[in-house]
Amino acid sequence: MPSGRGSGFSVVPVADTEELPSPLLYEGVVGQGPVVEQLRRAARHPVHAYLFSGPPGTGKRRAALGLAASLLCPNGGDGTCAVCRQVLAGSHIDVVVVERSGAYIRVDEAREIGRVAALTPVAGARKVLVLTDFHLVEEAAPALLKTIEEPPPSAVFIVLADHVPPELVTIASRCVRFEFRALDDATLRAALEAEGVAPAVAEEAARAAGGRLDRARLLAADPEVAARRAAWEAVPGRLDGTGATVSIVVDELLGMVQRAGADALAARHAEEVAAAQERAALTGERVTARRELEARQRREQRRVRVDELRWGLSTLAAAYRDRAARGSKPRDVAAAVAAVEAVQEAAEALIRNPNEALLLQALLLRAQAGG
Repeated sequence: MPSGRGSGFSVVPVADTEELPSPLLYEGVVGQGPVVEQLRRAARHPVHAYLFSGPPGTGKRRAALGLAASLLCPNGGDGTCAVCRQVLAGSHIDVVVVERSGAYIRVDEAREIGRVAALTPVAGARKVLVLTDFHLVEEAAPALLKTIEEPPPSAVFIVLADHVPPELVTIASRCVRFEFRALDDATLRAALEAEGVAPAVAEEAARAAGGRLDRARLLAADPEVAARRAAWEAVPGRLDGTGATVSIVVDELLGMVQRAGADALAARHAEEVAAAQERAALTGERVTARRELEARQRREQRRVRVDELRWGLSTLAAAYRDRAARGSKPRDVAAAVAAVEAVQEAAEALIRNPNEALLLQALLLRAQAGG
């Protein structure tokens, strides 16, 4: 649902007789019907700043391109014209997708957004800037706030964030906000089956996807998902109290994590590189644009790895919960409960980008010692 509390903005209702932008602009945005409908209506009365918040993998970036197309289309967002096709393909000159270069958005990157926003649009009356990962804005927030509070008249900002941290609250208050919800297993399974995935494969991938369609698609192309689940579930029974066994188990788990979705991701990245090279040949795209693509792909590889680790730890925690439920001796139940707590702490520690081998080794040594 959109929210403009404290912003001075509101989405003006559109009469039923007024033609809305085509739903074709939002093909690929799965399970977000109410948000898509609100975006189609909001496009008829545009403002200068929008915030899309919600978990990763829920269609925010794809929806941002749909909104951008409806704002730039000379036909009101018909979804089929050259402008719409270019925006949806990521090749329109007046749509700029801003990607961070490091772990957080830097102050100089936020200032560069202001500089780019001030440039005159090339092909039309508007320029749309899609600002990704802005839950990581931190110290750059004041620089971005200044740009959004005093926007160039031709600029429209679409800010994407997984959540709204304190640093983003003031910026959020200057935007019309749309909230994207996590996708349930049934929605993911239906989307995969609609793409031709076998029902059993779709079910396993949906269960392991954590509400993310992008991850579900990767896993659906990965034949080892069920085997990895079984490997994590088997960990408690394999621990024998020795450090040697812990080292063996950790090496096996990290090997599987490394392979998770690797082939499908590599294939998709190769397609993106080929498309970028084709655009460069046609448009003279800068070398820096290709470097930005490579940096984004490296971040995606890291995110896929962390997602896999989180899922594995969640599976391991469930295995220890089952042990606690089945335990007949108080000591065994207490040890299983302590192991669940240790797994949860390890999952939280992933945000600090730790050494994964050391993290897992410490976790399993603690788990087999009873917490």
